[in-house]
Amino acid sequence: MRYFIYARKSTDDEDRQVLSIEGQLVELRQYAKRESLTVISELVESKTAKKPGRPIFNDMLARIQAHKAEGILAWHPDRLARNSVDGGKIIYLVDQGIIKDLRFPTYRFDDNAQGKFMLSITFGQSKYYIDALSENIRRGIRLKLSKGIWPQWAPIGYLNDRASRTIIKDEGKAPFIAKSFALYATGKYTLAQIRDMINSLGMTGRKNKPLSVSQYQRILQNPLYYGMFRYKGETYEGTHEPIITKKLFDRCQEVMNLRGKPKKTERKFVFRGLMRCGECGRMITAETQKGHSYYRCTKRLTNCTQKYIREEELAAQIKHILQKVSLCDDWTARILRELEKDKNEAVQSSRPDRQKIERDIFNIDDKISKLIDLHLDGTLSAEEYRKKKEELLNKKKDLQERLLFFGGRDDNWFERAKDFVTDLNRMGCVVREGKMESQREYLEKIGSNFILKERRLNFSPEGTFRHYLNVAPYPTWRRVKDSNLRTFYEVTRFRGVRFQPLSQLSDFLYSNSGKSHAFPSPLDANNFGSDYARAFNHLGNTPA
Repeated sequence: MRYFIYARKSTDDEDRQVLSIEGQLVELRQYAKRESLTVISELVESKTAKKPGRPIFNDMLARIQAHKAEGILAWHPDRLARNSVDGGKIIYLVDQGIIKDLRFPTYRFDDNAQGKFMLSITFGQSKYYIDALSENIRRGIRLKLSKGIWPQWAPIGYLNDRASRTIIKDEGKAPFIAKSFALYATGKYTLAQIRDMINSLGMTGRKNKPLSVSQYQRILQNPLYYGMFRYKGETYEGTHEPIITKKLFDRCQEVMNLRGKPKKTERKFVFRGLMRCGECGRMITAETQKGHSYYRCTKRLTNCTQKYIREEELAAQIKHILQKVSLCDDWTARILRELEKDKNEAVQSSRPDRQKIERDIFNIDDKISKLIDLHLDGTLSAEEYRKKKEELLNKKKDLQERLLFFGGRDDNWFERAKDFVTDLNRMGCVVREGKMESQREYLEKIGSNFILKERRLNFSPEGTFRHYLNVAPYPTWRRVKDSNLRTFYEVTRFRGVRFQPLSQLSDFLYSNSGKSHAFPSPLDANNFGSDYARAFNHLGNTPA
């Protein structure tokens, strides 16, 4: 009688696979030799028997039906089948006399009614084992999820802690993850550039292989790094230690969404499409003449008298506009230091606000609990439940971060003021670098309704920048001396400007960012002497 040796493995772990299969084959060869069985082929399969559809197993049965062999030699019946379909096929072929013998070193099979009955029970036990194992695993996952524990293999930046069965921060790789988010949030680097920079520092994934661009993209999109995680479409609040803040994560998503939009081809004429003619309202177009770029009105269906303007002249006007709202590095550093001091003082006096945020967090937890009840009662669909739960959890995370980093203040004045000041500083960098594409982006940020008339660019200042563009007496906010007038104060008074540059920033911080303690009220030019001295002394300067 001819036999097939059939060995099966059901795991994808290479080391465990090789040992499992090798162990089966050694035992089966020895058994065949001991029992003087004729083996015509050894078949090895790396596939679970939980579901039907194993190609090598099906091919083996087809060859037996074609009378290539009459028996099967396997380690145990559960190697042949763990589902009712494949188990039924084996028993049916035995009933038909097509399979004449089944041999197992760990199980005795007799080709009679009792033997087939016991074989069917063994197949049923194998199916029960795999079903019970799946149910136990699902029960364990549900328990982990209810406790906010990530239920799968730890992602890069974390390690699986066998003792607590949770994930813990990988102190070796977590700093690389944090750096990746920080770099990408600036908007200055592509995923490929971040890959090259971080990999060069020694960042590796599993099996010590360098990470790819797609892996960095998945990392930057994974909320697990700020303390939340998604599992099968539902969002959970994790108990693991976050690597980054939610604010940084949200900023990265904004950058990624912007980069994900269809890329515009590089413009030959940077400022084309930005302006309209101040005389006829037609769009301003551009063309090249004798090696120079010129901007002009399209004069479509109208007799417009406006003349050309060279790109260099237009760029100089835009540079001058940006300089009005730019802030030098020295002033930026000093102002940020003062804001940091104010934030620390605010933390000390923020107990009522802290208590309010704690109450808000408690209320969100209560809403989530009620949300679960509504879902279980059938009032909310699964999709509505998941969407509302994710919204509440993200709101709770925002509140927790405000409580942790800003002392529970009711408004995020420090971060808003800091972003504003650093934005002004970036404008100075853009001007110095001379990149017209970047200058156009900042110009559109600070204004709208751009009009070109008499070769002069005019526009409507936007929001926060409106006051500074209207009153800024100098190209940049620096303490400078006039060639004729002796002091900065005299220049300000002579020009009839109400606020001097530092007061412009003070006014913003006072009116828009929660009444900054560094400058408790806007500085008025009518009381310039005392206010100017007070403000500069506060920054470590003395007036000119």
